[in-house]
Amino acid sequence: MNAIFMMDKNTDFVEEPVATHDFQNSAYYVNRELSWMAFNQRVLEEALSPDAHPLLERVKFIAIFSSNLDEFFMIRVAGLEDQYEAGIQDRSIDGLTPQEQIEKIREGVIEQFRQRNDCFYGDICPELNRHGIEFVEYQDLQAGQEEILQQYFRHEIFPVLTPLAVDTGHPFPFVSNLSLNLAVELEDLETQALKFARVKVPSILPRILRLDRVEGLDFGDDRIRLLWLEDLIRNNLGQLFPQMRVVQCHPFRIIRDADIEIEEDEAGDLLETIEQGIRSRRYGKVVRLDITPSMPDSMRKILIKNLEVHSRNVYEMSGTLGLSDLMEMMRIEKPELKDEPFAPDNPLEEKVGGDIFSAIRQGDHLLYHPYDSFQPVVDLINQAASDPQVLSIKQTLYRVGSNSPVVRALMNAVEEGKQVAVLVELKARFDEENNIGWARALEDVGAHVVYGFVGLKTHAKLTLVVRREHSKLKRYLHLGTGNYNPVTAKIYTDYSYLTANELLANDVSELFNALTGYSKHTTYRKLIVSPVNTRQRIIEMIDREIEWQKKEGSGRIIMKMNALVDSKTIRALYRASCAGVVTDLIIRGICCLIPGINGVSENIRVVSIIGRFLEHSRAYYFRNGGMDELFLGSADIMPRNLDHRVEALFPIMDKELIEVVKSELELILSDNMKSWKMTSDGSYVKASNDKPRVNSQSIFLNQASKKKSICKFKVNGL
Repeated sequence: MNAIFMMDKNTDFVEEPVATHDFQNSAYYVNRELSWMAFNQRVLEEALSPDAHPLLERVKFIAIFSSNLDEFFMIRVAGLEDQYEAGIQDRSIDGLTPQEQIEKIREGVIEQFRQRNDCFYGDICPELNRHGIEFVEYQDLQAGQEEILQQYFRHEIFPVLTPLAVDTGHPFPFVSNLSLNLAVELEDLETQALKFARVKVPSILPRILRLDRVEGLDFGDDRIRLLWLEDLIRNNLGQLFPQMRVVQCHPFRIIRDADIEIEEDEAGDLLETIEQGIRSRRYGKVVRLDITPSMPDSMRKILIKNLEVHSRNVYEMSGTLGLSDLMEMMRIEKPELKDEPFAPDNPLEEKVGGDIFSAIRQGDHLLYHPYDSFQPVVDLINQAASDPQVLSIKQTLYRVGSNSPVVRALMNAVEEGKQVAVLVELKARFDEENNIGWARALEDVGAHVVYGFVGLKTHAKLTLVVRREHSKLKRYLHLGTGNYNPVTAKIYTDYSYLTANELLANDVSELFNALTGYSKHTTYRKLIVSPVNTRQRIIEMIDREIEWQKKEGSGRIIMKMNALVDSKTIRALYRASCAGVVTDLIIRGICCLIPGINGVSENIRVVSIIGRFLEHSRAYYFRNGGMDELFLGSADIMPRNLDHRVEALFPIMDKELIEVVKSELELILSDNMKSWKMTSDGSYVKASNDKPRVNSQSIFLNQASKKKSICKFKVNGL
């Protein structure tokens, strides 16, 4: 950990000893990896349920489930494989060895693949067909249609393909991560010798071909016909291998270890080191090989040997491989098969003539995305860039996307003469290339760009604007729970807090000084900062609720986050439950705590919301004997967020705003349509659909559409 952020040992906390319970008992915990798989199962359930979403949205959830699982193998399973191969026998919090976790993951994944394929081919595809969208197979086309597609293949596909032979003169080719390939067995018509070749299905082309858009191809109706790209390639291999007979052809797909290992202490240039790590990601060991049941043993053995993959990592599945590419179907123009379009409310649009600084001076604004527009956040940066009174802008960037209006506004600010300092987190997994590009673009225009700390990712969402007003300097802040990405702000639920509060501004200024310079400041008035004191403060507030429960029976905790993994915090929540503190946890993904255990956690409830929008906001509410405290921010309760990231939780100090967020949390807790409840055995069950039916996301949408904005406006009293 960077010395700048290390806590003073004297300020560390000591867990309260509990004589009656052994909270380290593995029976009280859920395995981290299996809990994640349970989350992805809930994602899959959104596709499995015919009434959960419109038809194409169900297809989208199939794609999301599949993409999630690919990333899980690239990072988490790859890590377990490393431990297993190194002979590590350390047990997880629930008592499993790496080998046992790998075995349970494989068992679960095989069942999930079966459910996914049964749903897609047995339920969704027939429904798509009924609505005029049909997947066709090349072999079912008529002769004239085949001729047209052969010409299409020759002109549009053939030039991109590179067949690679495998023999004594041609070693087995490198197969890149996430690539779909065809393993081809050929017969030389002159010598009758059998040959092996590999053809990569090019990822630069659309995976799903719209036959109704192929020139000259007419089916005599207006149905949308879809053909998988590999099917077209497979049936035209003769053009790639003249004078050869295609004996058989089978698809395969691989997942490689994609976790970048960076020895930061030895990296002279972090940006260059990250770039090298991205390139090396292509060459990680294979952790999953997907094949179809029809592939013969002889071909499997060739792949297993040359890809150096263990049989435990070979997954046989019927149907099409790589269903994450089904996301392409969201481009189909069938609005009746998708969610109803939604235009978020912009509550600041009509305030004080669009002057964002004037609006913030008059009062704090709390936005709840996507129900409230992200545009005010973009407007803050845009106006700061062009306002002659603005002197400087400081911002953290974690994931901003490939076409970022926020970064372009920062670049404009530099060109307008503002001092701009940006912390770009280069280690944001799978966004490294985007962030490297933006970092270089910002440096090219003259912005001060820093890349964070050795051993720490900067995940905090902070913007500080310094403006001269009436011969004095005034600071404006944006503090958020989500990324500076207007695209994801339309599909992720997150909070944005726009304020000019001086106490918070002082803390944010100090934090930026620590991020960009050598400041060793670790005492913050209002902010809770990782890795300085987040775990300590959260546990202190949990223990305070225990004291309130003992005094007057009023202990109350509500926490909303993406994941709960940290064992020390879990033990504190168990202590609170034993003391009678009523605790509600809204956790979208991983939860290692088990609620409802007699004598341990019977006062804890855990729910997970899986719906149209990705629940991404983090909120930590403590009743505090009626003096409510609420923190929002970027940190989940995981060791990585508490110990290995720079995170910031910020307080909401106005009572009315606290009540707003609390009422939103209570509404989410009352959801009985998109909610899953965790049981005392660690499994999840769908909430009962008792009347009245409550779909919290739909209610928030309806409120926003009626201009009953989730954003609240309160004049500062501070």
